[in-house]
Amino acid sequence: IVAFGPGLEAPSGARVIDAGGQLVMPGGIDPHTHMELPFMGTVASEDFYSGTAAAMAGGTTMIIDFVIPNPGTSLLEAFDQWRGWSAKAASDYSFHVAITWWSDQVREEMGVLTRERGVNSFKHFMAYKGAIMVSDEQLLQSFQRCQELGAVATVHAENGEIVWHLQQELKRQGITGPEGHPLSRPPEVEGEAANRVIKIAQVINTPLYVVHNSCIESLEAITRARLAGQRVFGEVLAGHLLIDDSVYRHPDWGYAAAHVMSPPFRPKEHQEALWRGLQSGNLQTTATDHCCFCADQKAMGRDDFTRIPNGTGGVEDRMAVLWHHGVGSGRLTPSEFVRITSANAAQIFNLYPRKGSVSVGADADLVVWDPEKEKVIRAATQQSAIDYNVFEGQRVKGLPRYTLTRGQVAVNDGKVETREGHGQFVAREPNGSVNRALSSWKALTAPRPVSRSGIPATGV
Repeated sequence: IVAFGPGLEAPSGARVIDAGGQLVMPGGIDPHTHMELPFMGTVASEDFYSGTAAAMAGGTTMIIDFVIPNPGTSLLEAFDQWRGWSAKAASDYSFHVAITWWSDQVREEMGVLTRERGVNSFKHFMAYKGAIMVSDEQLLQSFQRCQELGAVATVHAENGEIVWHLQQELKRQGITGPEGHPLSRPPEVEGEAANRVIKIAQVINTPLYVVHNSCIESLEAITRARLAGQRVFGEVLAGHLLIDDSVYRHPDWGYAAAHVMSPPFRPKEHQEALWRGLQSGNLQTTATDHCCFCADQKAMGRDDFTRIPNGTGGVEDRMAVLWHHGVGSGRLTPSEFVRITSANAAQIFNLYPRKGSVSVGADADLVVWDPEKEKVIRAATQQSAIDYNVFEGQRVKGLPRYTLTRGQVAVNDGKVETREGHGQFVAREPNGSVNRALSSWKALTAPRPVSRSGIPATGV
């Protein structure tokens, strides 16, 4: 972006877009996706091209995906592998890197990733026992290293020991269908893990980002910590705001299995609490955990719900459902919509103002948003490479007319015009100033809030 304001003259030969009656805003940032993820004996159906093209069809112009090394393997080798897969991306992207084991090698490679590879956030799974789950000791070691490097520690908060125990108990009782999935992961499992990891981060004095909060218990843990001045950030998925746990009791096994993800969808009372978390600022970002598995892949768990690949879609519809149910209902203002879909993620993960803002010098990742445009969400007409849609049949009002990626039109009134390989990897510098502030207890009792200035969502 070289200029913005009234009365500007377009350079000769420039493409001019009439945005009359619409809103011009920063493109969305989805801070939690899994394209081409090898997981639970299969590989996610959405690759980096189809996934980013689908994202831009919905107004999202950048994703932050995850490098997940197998335990005992090199973080750097895994990072290079994911960079190879992501070369086909149509939109810009970045990576969190998961810590799935601990050694001196992991400690050193975290430093290389932070100093030389543009990574400033590391993911930790407290679930998936026997696979990628880490212990409290490993959390402590990694959090300490994040604190030293100026990186953000991100966490999937579910007590994996309890989940495993409940899974075995349910199967012993003969419960093998998708209804066993939420029963094995009740809200208390998430709440306990959130409380525990927040306290670990407090002791280590490292900023913490808790992904996909789905329940009142984890929201309350984050709220308490923030009220005490701890630097804790919370993410919520669009699906968890809108879908309840009745999907797991559907008589069609395939329909129920399509909704198996972790944490699972919750009873309705949790949804209203999560909306209040967004409105109050105790949850700062929205994401999708976009991790697609088609019906034949879900069928791997036909006789054992613990073998159903965990994951659903959503990257194409996040912006629309949040506008419709958030701005359209009066829960959110247009500027708050920009914050929770773009600007806050850019600030937390040190992409701002290059991403998440409409300002001189920022990348021209833009959405021309038509608040009157409507559609019915259908798997049959979506861009995503998946054979169902968890928002199937919903009518939404408020959609992108144009999506621009670094100044190039990627989507024109629903027609995808992007190309494979246009996307660039975006390196993120460590945020050392935040971690230096956290080196004293005083900083924990006098928080510096995320800036909410300079985030326009104005009509032109």
